[in-house]
Amino acid sequence: MIITKKALPRRTFLRGMGATLALPLLDAMVPSLTALADSPANPAELRRLGFVYMPMGCDITRWTPPQETSLDELPPSLSSLASLKQHVTAISNLELQNAYPGTHATSNAAFLSAARARRTESTDYYLGTTVDQIAAQQIGQSTQLPSLEMAMDLLSVVGQCDNGYACVYQNNLSWSSPTTPLPAEAHPRIVFETLFGDGGSPAERKAALRQRASLLDSLVDEIKRLQLTLGPQDRHTVDTYLGSIREVERRIQQAEANTVENPLPDLERPVGVPAAFADHARLMFDLQALALQGDITRVITFQLARETSNRTYPEIGVTDAHHPLTHHGNDPEKIAKVAKINRFHVSLFAEFLEKLKSIPEGNGTLLDHSLYLYGSGMGNPNVHDHTNLPILVAGGAAGKMHGGRHIKLKRPTPLANLHLTLLNKVGVQRESFADSRGRMDELFEPLDV
Repeated sequence: MIITKKALPRRTFLRGMGATLALPLLDAMVPSLTALADSPANPAELRRLGFVYMPMGCDITRWTPPQETSLDELPPSLSSLASLKQHVTAISNLELQNAYPGTHATSNAAFLSAARARRTESTDYYLGTTVDQIAAQQIGQSTQLPSLEMAMDLLSVVGQCDNGYACVYQNNLSWSSPTTPLPAEAHPRIVFETLFGDGGSPAERKAALRQRASLLDSLVDEIKRLQLTLGPQDRHTVDTYLGSIREVERRIQQAEANTVENPLPDLERPVGVPAAFADHARLMFDLQALALQGDITRVITFQLARETSNRTYPEIGVTDAHHPLTHHGNDPEKIAKVAKINRFHVSLFAEFLEKLKSIPEGNGTLLDHSLYLYGSGMGNPNVHDHTNLPILVAGGAAGKMHGGRHIKLKRPTPLANLHLTLLNKVGVQRESFADSRGRMDELFEPLDV
């Protein structure tokens, strides 16, 4: 196509009746991005930062790659990443000293804050600003949502949940200040409306969407006008993006139509949430992909399940509750079931990475322009330790990340070192974060062959 000075701005929206739709990166936006190439916050790189929390640690023997420098051979828990090895790095020997005295609440609370939680059962809780929110303060200010907080369980933030620690520590990954936890949304319909609706209370947004068959129906005329101005490749990109939105809508509507009573005792599942864990998680991951592709947000946190979750996973043959299994007392059968859950969770993350990899953007893919940290704030759940955490980093960071490796640190190293490194790589320059003792620049250096 012929590119003129009349390029579309990156923040182009389609607006319909009660709906606003951000567009993915198009060729027609390239001139406006190129003009900012020297900017420290260059949107041409479209740096995204995401965090996925896996609860209650892992069986480290089935998690740790056997080779100390590469991912040529994957351990059982990471086997689903085989086609993505060049985009993934596993890191061993990271720790969270500020998560001690060793609880489920502090595992979750310290994961993104690397801070020590004030022990309290009341509302005088105190933690620290989490790494995602520090990023959002800079790279999230030009997007519709500075950050997006997601979870799989709807939970209360009051009361005492774990050895004298308020529930707020266990249920919230993201904190915008030491006293301000950000609640996560587990209902896919509400997340969808947050991304593409026109605001209002959750009840108002849900009522509004019921009155129209699809978000896109109110945007048909604008979409047609836009398509007339675009080249063939951009038209294809927009069609693919809109098709993805329609598919997510269809699945949400199907889930609402087929809702069944949730038998699980430790969470309250609202109307419209798929009954199967994998279906729910895939839908939440797809919503993340749409949010990143549309540049609606550049910072996302996602809690795959909460600490002390008694969820069962009959879809993979694990009918025992997750939390009791992690207190396995070295029982091989229980450890194997924990590892099976670990592997299942990682496989869902792998599907998400494959989706990002399949979405073209700029001179690469959506995965190339993103960074995701996947892991847990607990190491060995049987003893509630916070050493040798299971940690993965995935993505390309706009060409700054080199995957296919296993970084086995020589000595226990603060997880805050990794957080500091990720912040710097997405353009948030800081000298320190929490209890960091330096950066992990080796994560972004080419692997010696």
